[in-house]
Amino acid sequence: MNKKIELLSPGGDVESIKAAVIAGANAVYCGLVNFNARNRASNLSFDDLDGILRLAHQYDCEVFLTLNVVILEQEMASLIKILNKLVNTKIDGIIVQDLGVFNLVKKHFPTLNVHASTQLTTHNEGQIKFLAKLGATRLNLSRELNINEIKSLTSVAHQHDLLSEVFVHGALCVAFSGQCYSSSVSVGNSGNRGSCSQACRDEYEVTETGNIYPLNLKDNSAYFDLPALVDAGVDSLKVEGRIKNAHYVYTVVDTWRKQIDTFEQSGQLQNDDSNLHHVFNRDFTNSFLTGNLTKDMFIDSPRDYSLKHAVKESKVVLLKDIEQVKNNHYQQKNLLGDELAEKIKDLSIAKPSISLSFSGHLNEPLSLIIIVGDNDKTHTLQTESTLSPAQQSPINQTALEKSFKNFAFNNFDINDFNCTALGENLSVPFKEVTTLKNQATLLLNNSAKIIPHVDIPELVKHKKLSDKPSLSILIADIKDLFLCDLTDADVYFKLPESLKKGCNKHIDILLNNPRLIPWFPAVLIGKDYDESVRILEQVRPKRLVSNNTGIAYKAFEMDIEWIAGPFLNTTNSYALLTLQEELNCAGAFISNEINRLQIKKIARPKNFKLLYSIYHPILMMTSRQCFFQRTVGCDKPSIEDGCMLKCEKSTTITNTNGISFAVDKQKGGYPSIYNNEQFLNVDIVNDLGDLFDEFFIDLTDIGSGSKADPDKAQLISQFENILNGDEIAQQNLHQMVALSTSNQYRKGL
Repeated sequence: MNKKIELLSPGGDVESIKAAVIAGANAVYCGLVNFNARNRASNLSFDDLDGILRLAHQYDCEVFLTLNVVILEQEMASLIKILNKLVNTKIDGIIVQDLGVFNLVKKHFPTLNVHASTQLTTHNEGQIKFLAKLGATRLNLSRELNINEIKSLTSVAHQHDLLSEVFVHGALCVAFSGQCYSSSVSVGNSGNRGSCSQACRDEYEVTETGNIYPLNLKDNSAYFDLPALVDAGVDSLKVEGRIKNAHYVYTVVDTWRKQIDTFEQSGQLQNDDSNLHHVFNRDFTNSFLTGNLTKDMFIDSPRDYSLKHAVKESKVVLLKDIEQVKNNHYQQKNLLGDELAEKIKDLSIAKPSISLSFSGHLNEPLSLIIIVGDNDKTHTLQTESTLSPAQQSPINQTALEKSFKNFAFNNFDINDFNCTALGENLSVPFKEVTTLKNQATLLLNNSAKIIPHVDIPELVKHKKLSDKPSLSILIADIKDLFLCDLTDADVYFKLPESLKKGCNKHIDILLNNPRLIPWFPAVLIGKDYDESVRILEQVRPKRLVSNNTGIAYKAFEMDIEWIAGPFLNTTNSYALLTLQEELNCAGAFISNEINRLQIKKIARPKNFKLLYSIYHPILMMTSRQCFFQRTVGCDKPSIEDGCMLKCEKSTTITNTNGISFAVDKQKGGYPSIYNNEQFLNVDIVNDLGDLFDEFFIDLTDIGSGSKADPDKAQLISQFENILNGDEIAQQNLHQMVALSTSNQYRKGL
């Protein structure tokens, strides 16, 4: 094996990062207190980050900083401040979800390497081209992909100079990352903001199949799939776990390090994965990777399985023997902990100390001697001009301390500032002192020039394209085509997530009904992406809506007008600029996760359309797994190709608070869970009607929550009346839609 494969470790706090470094990680990813998708981790201060960079780089370990959440408009100033600081560190990359950050980095901070987060749900060829266009240098492929899909997409990534990452160990989400809103809907903590409450790990009322944890997946482990991952060309093997402790990180990274080293040296694998079972796990599965999606991927409890595994493997039955197995398990864990403590006890992220000594007399240059650290490494610098009698302000200790304050960008502690050898009442031109300081800064920064601070001007809020907001509707079935005759609204037609290969059904629908505007879903994998591209090429619509960045890129290539759909999670002006400037996007839906004040601050780009959904089923999560295997049951032992196209089951699950959620599977769709209430927000029409060009209503029969079936023609009429200022229509709508909420609009992120 010629290629070196990267082992990428989590680091939720300083101790975990030390553990990763000493265990042999090639890279570690960690977060600051703000803007990262694991706010339950301890996370780092900026001083911590400087120390981590020094320590990790001593061990040839790279450091990637997570900025992998959606950003609100009012947070942009803080984010820009962080980026201004990061460019003068030795950070090896930043991990990003928000499309606006791509715009900022590409324009103003081009020295930063940008990695596309798993939250961007990357799973098809077009999405890779999209990310390459935005300036990404690597991407994390969706965890749901199988090894053949990974191999194909990694090849595409390499053709566009992107590296690929794959999660190989740790917790699995049952939902597609970046497309899960369960926490946001149920308790107001968004997974897109790093505060997921893990509804998939919750207990529910017992299902028909006898399960109380119907959504809880086992943990991911591809430990024995290393040869396949290497053959697929994957560049980085990523371990999940930034909220795990140092003991966990050390054990997992050390075990994987030995596996990789053994395979690199001999082409063989180690057969012993016992250490992985000694730390927290929910048992293990590699079924996404193998493409064998069975109910065995689930487990009955989200709690630590390690002790149960030890007892199961021992095959003992007597109580005294079981107790001995437990004792041995704890003893082994303690031994690993002691091993870690011994290895990291001398590792430090403390700032190296420096001492500064200034000297010089009349007609001599001003000299600066810098002594770095405990090794007494000495550097001497001098001004070009010589000291002369001071006419006004002399060069003295007070003046020099003020001038040299923070000159080393907080990377060092100045433990001595000595001017005893400097003559009195002398001076040199002030610019000479500045030059001396800059020379010292460059020297202490390993000869890397300091990048000046960038001030980014406030964005202009451009006028909207129309005086009055219009209405648009979404349908998904030809039986609803009659609605086109009842309204002047734009009519979007929702295409399914799965399409039969070579079938022209949807091509014919769109060609025969040119008024329909195609609406592409968020997830399109493999042949479903290929078929969606074929629809575009055959129909060549004048415009479309896409919730998938791969189809967005294809529309850009084909010069088709396109709108960014609501599942692209757009929350700020810079994301809108990214879409417009990089991909010629004509407009975008603003995320339904943000509130009135957060929306109001967004600055519209010039000639750009803003849209907002005021009525829709509230999607909580979408999965490649089957939600019916552990709820109502299924005769099929595993998910088959035909399941997506044929299955149309539905059921409900009820949590321990008595709240039920609709589990829905449409023909051609992924299994999804919806809130029991519909989203209905007519307040925004009055609040922000001057901001939006279009208000949207979803009239599909998907995830209908209350299962009520309001008259669609009447719904259109009432919503049109709302836009025309009819106050009675609002009351009528709330009567027609019995179970509704607009909590997300009130709470925001």
